[in-house]
Amino acid sequence: MTAAGLAAARSSTADLAEIVSRTEDAQWELPSACAGWRVIDVMAHLAALATEAVHPPPPDPGLPRNRERYHDLRVDERRSLSHREVLDEWRHSTPRQLDLLAAAQEPAGADEPVEVAGLGTYPRHLLANTMAFNVFCHLRDDLLAPAGPLPFALPAPTGEQVAPAVEFMLAGLPQMQGPELTAAVTGPLVLDLTGPGATTVTVRPADGPDGRLTVVPGAAPDSTAAVHSTALEFIAWGTTRTPWRDHCRVTGDSATATPFLDLLNIV
Repeated sequence: MTAAGLAAARSSTADLAEIVSRTEDAQWELPSACAGWRVIDVMAHLAALATEAVHPPPPDPGLPRNRERYHDLRVDERRSLSHREVLDEWRHSTPRQLDLLAAAQEPAGADEPVEVAGLGTYPRHLLANTMAFNVFCHLRDDLLAPAGPLPFALPAPTGEQVAPAVEFMLAGLPQMQGPELTAAVTGPLVLDLTGPGATTVTVRPADGPDGRLTVVPGAAPDSTAAVHSTALEFIAWGTTRTPWRDHCRVTGDSATATPFLDLLNIV
């Protein structure tokens, strides 16, 4: 089970709550590092995710299929709310979301596949990692300086916070972008991520025209290239918040790694 994911979700949520308590009213209107969203809009996004986890909306074929556009829609629905109303929703729904994620670690349903529209299918217990990723990434990369506008400091990220976020990203990598990213991987590529949350995996090409990429532990001896960065930086460049060229060192056949790196965009 992903008890580490649940612990990371709780830890980053506590960090966010600390920042919320220090944010002044005018600062909620500052543009975040997430394009098109103010600081309060990032909170609206997290509130929307929490509320939907607690009270799943009925299926609606009219909703955007693209996950980023779906998130924009839910944020737009909350733009008329006051800062207090957005924060009250976040404070109300987030503890309940965490309770549901804790229940999802129970063996009876932990391995049940759950489809997350636009993002793929995951075992229920791994949904804790999605929250760990979302809260960590939005807080550290979109809200806090130097990338974001809020001039507050937190302790350096720990491996316990970073590793579950990276685990979700690697689980989503074969699913989120479909044939476009799959076609870009023509040989085994190693991702060598160091520092807090360190891990090394190999992205293997699809086995056949209708197959998917696979992500397997370790550095495969038949790899064509290796991409080296820190795990913390991977959260930023793997979500296209910063250019991968600013953070990655490629060894081996860089021509086989570049198409993959140019296309990767974890949502």
